[in-house]
Amino acid sequence: MISNPFTDPKWANKTLALIDQLVGFVRDKTTRPLANLIRGIVFGLIAIVAGLIVFILFLIGLARGVHEFLDIWLTRPNAVWVSYFVLSAIFVGAGTILMRKRHASEKKSK
Repeated sequence: MISNPFTDPKWANKTLALIDQLVGFVRDKTTRPLANLIRGIVFGLIAIVAGLIVFILFLIGLARGVHEFLDIWLTRPNAVWVSYFVLSAIFVGAGTILMRKRHASEKKSK
């Protein structure tokens, strides 16, 4: 505890240590959790944007790959529309499967 400044020559050092301890306690309880929360939000948003970019580039590469693969047997215009048809059929099939699974837990619970 802080003592009398007139009788203790180390009063200034003790007071400074107490203030430093209080400021450190408040910082540990308020600023650090808030900074960690904001850091998590920022890194999460960066990860979401990066993941979205990678997903879009993957879809573009997939479409180009199917174009080039079908270009072996078909003419270029036919390869393009056939590849769009094939990819759309794949995505519609995947969407149908996911839509069926969305209510699977409700049917099992009844």
